[in-house]
Amino acid sequence: MDVTLHLAQDPEADELLGRSPLAALVGMLLDQQVPMEWAFKGPRTIADRLGATDLDAHEIAARDPEAFAALLSEKPAVHRYPGSMAKRIQQLCQYLVEHYDGDASAVWEGVGTGAELLKRLGELPGFGKQKAQIFLALLGKQLGVTPKGWREAAGAYGEPKSYRSVADITGPESLTKVRAHKQEMKAAAKAAKAAGGK
Repeated sequence: MDVTLHLAQDPEADELLGRSPLAALVGMLLDQQVPMEWAFKGPRTIADRLGATDLDAHEIAARDPEAFAALLSEKPAVHRYPGSMAKRIQQLCQYLVEHYDGDASAVWEGVGTGAELLKRLGELPGFGKQKAQIFLALLGKQLGVTPKGWREAAGAYGEPKSYRSVADITGPESLTKVRAHKQEMKAAAKAAKAAGGK
């Protein structure tokens, strides 16, 4: 895995995401309740604070939970909820150590079908169905991981140029389109909720 991603809109952060499978997974894990760029800049910030050039699942899994939470809480915080996200990142790394010998890319390498890959991603701590489908779409669209049926397994996120998620962000223009789609979805959900409450 060595591609150029544009999810953090920051060259150093994006460089790490493009070469480190674990960084990409951690960025995806952080992508909730904060702007996308903030979430995907997180792995680079964590690596910098650890004094490392990459993230290591074995090292993160073994760290003292309070010390790791403090690391993520330093200003500027890695996430709006640094303590709970530190716990989730450690759970993810512990799972990778137990099931994949700490190698994040082993989650998708050699997987025969999109359905199997979706199942594996969905088993990761912190990854629900939607997050698993979005990450599957990112793997297929930008990282060259295209097992049979991957688009179908990714659902609407797998559709070409759907601009529904980070899977379609390749630069500032596509980021604007994805952000507009998310705002439309929020507005529609709000309208539906309001209509249901009458």
